Amino acid sequence: MPMDGVMLGFVARELDARLKDGRVDRIIQPERDEIHLLIRAQGANQRLVLSASPNAARVHLSRHAKTGPMEPPMLCMLLRKHLTGGRVTAVRRIAGDRILEIDVSTLNELGDTVTRTLVIEIMGRHSNIILRADDGRIIDAVRHVGEDISRVRQVLPGLPYAYPPSQGKLDPERAGAQEIERGLLAAGGKLEKAVGATIAGFSPQASREACARIGVDAGALVQEIDVSAAARALEAYLSGLQSLAPCVVTLSDDGLPADIYPFPQTHLPLTPYTRYEDGPSAALDAYFYERDRRERMAQRAGSLAHTLRNHIERCEKKIAIQNDALAGAARMEEYRQNGELIQANFYRLKKGEPFAEVENYYSETCETVKIPMDVSLSPAQNAQRYFKLYQKARGARTLAAEQKAKTEQELEYLEQMEDDLRKCTDAQGLSELRAMLVSSGHVRQTVSRVKPRKEAPSQPMKFLSCDGIEIEVGKNALQNERLTMGARGDETWLHAQKMPGSHVLIHSESVPETTLAEAAMLAAYYSKGCRSAQVPIDATLRRYIKKPGGTPAGFVIYTHQRTLYVTPDEAAVRRIKLLRE
Repeated sequence: MPMDGVMLGFVARELDARLKDGRVDRIIQPERDEIHLLIRAQGANQRLVLSASPNAARVHLSRHAKTGPMEPPMLCMLLRKHLTGGRVTAVRRIAGDRILEIDVSTLNELGDTVTRTLVIEIMGRHSNIILRADDGRIIDAVRHVGEDISRVRQVLPGLPYAYPPSQGKLDPERAGAQEIERGLLAAGGKLEKAVGATIAGFSPQASREACARIGVDAGALVQEIDVSAAARALEAYLSGLQSLAPCVVTLSDDGLPADIYPFPQTHLPLTPYTRYEDGPSAALDAYFYERDRRERMAQRAGSLAHTLRNHIERCEKKIAIQNDALAGAARMEEYRQNGELIQANFYRLKKGEPFAEVENYYSETCETVKIPMDVSLSPAQNAQRYFKLYQKARGARTLAAEQKAKTEQELEYLEQMEDDLRKCTDAQGLSELRAMLVSSGHVRQTVSRVKPRKEAPSQPMKFLSCDGIEIEVGKNALQNERLTMGARGDETWLHAQKMPGSHVLIHSESVPETTLAEAAMLAAYYSKGCRSAQVPIDATLRRYIKKPGGTPAGFVIYTHQRTLYVTPDEAAVRRIKLLRE
């Protein structure tokens, strides 16, 4: 239940307490549907994240910074114009629903004090972030909604802002026992569904927890319970919601955030969880950051993955055609021999014969062979036909062999890029990957009038072995090259044998077997063979590695290797301490 009305209520109270009278210093828009407000409040800098992402709509304070684009979007410029330098005067949730409003007092162009309101609507794929003037008109929004999308409610600059249609539910902060009782009786059916239909902002999860807290079976029918008693218990529960704390994030088997709740859930089986005493923002930040980052990376990498897959399939088809050409060229000697045998037997062959039955003097036994003839051609013309087939096959063999070698090299490069894309974890690494594909001609260069920002090189992953030794793992070909070529001669280098994969470097001259085993596990997991039953991993010293001239980034040759056989195991990789992703 990441962001239902109950969770938003806790967030609204936290933001109102921590951001009141705070000054809006800076605004960035790192994503099309995400806005960050940097606010100086109570002697500290706060980063407020507003997101209208369909799968991760939310609002909370965050400790994770994001970089905005070189050229700010128009909405970002508009928000800076209206909000920068303003003071946060109030943060409130509207009628218990999933709508949050942030009032900012600022000065207009004439120097008069005005109020601008940020409205964050958290409603799944209909989520939105809207800037509203003090006269109630919309200044702009993340998502414009015209008549072609909705005839009931348009969200366009200049139009009066209207709240989403009311569902007739009760505000949990103001609902009395009698109102709740009437709502439950009107809804009928199972109690958990009746609670959700009566109280605004209550998700099914929150409804089941409310039933558990008041001690009534969530699956019981409203007609079968003491509704008056249940309504009084619900009123008491709602009035005491604010005292229930802290937020908790449950963990999956691999230790990653699985779900988030505003307080411990009594109706669910006991599962591992982390408590966040500091407030809901810390929990929401922990829950959403990795999930949202992975989802956005997958979206950004989607077009590159599609392009790579198309090029890989094209190379595989070319290799199949070239193999067919080489197979046809295998009959080259047969064509030459047929021509020479026909030529040696002109005196006994006549035009119109479907076969030429001649002695094969290329064979030790000189057996009689039947050579197919074109009945429309003379014996001399048939001989010339076979000689032409011979010349064509000989040329095809040379050309196909050369083309196949080039295509196989291109396929190896593309498969390496595909494996690098799988390991890509940040926008910086993705930019490097795209740049490599642009330079190789597999991706078109995007034309932009904005000069691209010069960024520092991306960094490889860094792990700490059980022996306290640092291990670095390259995530793409450029990182692999920088990592390997910049290593000391006595450091140990590992790589999956004869397949795309990461360069792994152990930063130690003396390597215990336990550290070597962990490094080999990393090399196997971050290779194309990550789903194989067993992956051969070569390990050697950096001094035995060379880079041939003219080869692509990350390509090396090596000697004096030792081969270890490893079964990739994600759980084993997660047990290795990660210092830098």
